[in-house]
Amino acid sequence: MVHVVSEGGSPKGKDYCILYNPQWAHLPQDLGKASFLQLRDWTASLLCSPGDLPASGFSNQIPLVTRGNCTFYEKVRLAQGSGARGLLIVSKEKLVPPGGNKTQYEEIGIPVGLLSYKDMLAIFRRFGHAVRVAMYAPSEPVLDYNMVLIFIMAVGTVAVGGYWAGSGDVKRRYMKHKRDDGPEKQEDEAVDVTPVMICVFVVMCCLMLVLLYYFYDHLVYVIIAIFCLASSTGLYSCLAPFVSRLPFGKCRVPDNSLPYFHKRPQVRMLLLALLCAATSMVWGVFRNEDQWAWVLQDALGITFCLYMLKTIRLPTFKACTLLLLVLFIYDVFFVFITPFLTKSGNSIMVEVATGPSDSATHEKLPMVLKVPRLNASPLALCDRPFSLLGFGDILVPGLLVAYCHRFDIQVQSSRIYFVASTIAYGIGLLVTFLALVLMQRGQPALLYLVPCTLLTSGTVALWRRELAMFWTGSGFAKDLPQPPWAPATTLQPPKDSEPLSTQPPGQELPKAPLPTKELPEPAHAAPTPEEVGAEAPATEPSILAGSSPEPIGQDQAQPGTSA
Repeated sequence: MVHVVSEGGSPKGKDYCILYNPQWAHLPQDLGKASFLQLRDWTASLLCSPGDLPASGFSNQIPLVTRGNCTFYEKVRLAQGSGARGLLIVSKEKLVPPGGNKTQYEEIGIPVGLLSYKDMLAIFRRFGHAVRVAMYAPSEPVLDYNMVLIFIMAVGTVAVGGYWAGSGDVKRRYMKHKRDDGPEKQEDEAVDVTPVMICVFVVMCCLMLVLLYYFYDHLVYVIIAIFCLASSTGLYSCLAPFVSRLPFGKCRVPDNSLPYFHKRPQVRMLLLALLCAATSMVWGVFRNEDQWAWVLQDALGITFCLYMLKTIRLPTFKACTLLLLVLFIYDVFFVFITPFLTKSGNSIMVEVATGPSDSATHEKLPMVLKVPRLNASPLALCDRPFSLLGFGDILVPGLLVAYCHRFDIQVQSSRIYFVASTIAYGIGLLVTFLALVLMQRGQPALLYLVPCTLLTSGTVALWRRELAMFWTGSGFAKDLPQPPWAPATTLQPPKDSEPLSTQPPGQELPKAPLPTKELPEPAHAAPTPEEVGAEAPATEPSILAGSSPEPIGQDQAQPGTSA
């Protein structure tokens, strides 16, 4: 920063942003320790040769010169030789740190910084040409309140998404035979992830990351377009259960042969789709507005993550372990190993996530939650730094949390797996923030999240002696434990003296105690469809009651909305 004050004492001083290289000379971190020196306007000169120096030199001054025609080293060497205590170079181009080599750094003992041409005009317009300046480099606070917001958004998304995905999947399995041919059939079916799909997905992630590293300016717009489409779909999926409860807009589109419209969607759902598409388009147009666009990006990103957690399903803990471990290695490699393989020495993951410094488009990838720093550091004038958390750091552990919730319902464990894995995710995220503060560099969040979530869920299964079932991921509807009163053998046909038609409607069949010593009489004839249908309602409600406190009618009318 350069703090400017008028030599006349008014108006009040003001900070302006400069870009400097600490390898030339260090600046004090506190403005109180910086020296106020006269600013010498020498912008008419490029200061590339001794002839460009004033006759009286720059004794105890900070000259202001124009960028161009020679290197930074040549300019600062001439300024230092003429008695300058610092150097400010005005640039009409993008500001870059003034560079040099090790020998040049050792020779120069005064600080040098780049000031934008726009800020130079603002200084002279506000203070005039008789000004004094002090150069200093304030440090960023170690902790920032934006970490709290990121923590709440990430843990909340994992918890809500895992709960919604688990509940919706179990309801879909229980009610599948009733919805297959009915109007309440689910449109969004979960996709079971296989080991082959996991391997293909990881290979595609590696290829895409490398391609983005080398062709960032060309592919970034493809990623932005994909995000707009996917986020609008996620927003629709999250809002549809609420909109379907509205008492108006139930009329349907007339019969037609148009794509999608031939299904005759309700008007309210059609309006919701248009609203979601318009929301993502607004973000796409104003995505670079740092003041408010990050709020819309985070909202769209959260709905996208919720949609993916609901749609993608890991069927076993074995599949969860494979996915998390492979992406654990992927994350660590591209953050910690790739700096040794690139010419610049930068991490491929961090470079792509934050945007290359030499990018011509200055676009950022939208596949992250981003929150600006909320502290009052003067450096906010230079740039509005954001803290980032990638969607993968939410989705990958979130799939494990969703599996834990499904397993909770299967074994009727009062959601102990779900709660434990969610808490473990929060602890892993706190450890990630701590490592970020201590190391002052980008961290692979999965390095801390994967061990926390995998070890916690595995430990709970081992403690409850359910590790084998938890590892293999038994089926849900077919493998649920039978209620204690349910018959363990084949159905027995009613006796001739007690015809089935004598049972009053709406009244349950009497629940006789199970025989303890005598084997049931063998059935002489297979039960008729009418007899099977009469017994089915007596068994099905009890199974549903064990998994969900809601009435059956509500489950049928609003599948998946209770999550």
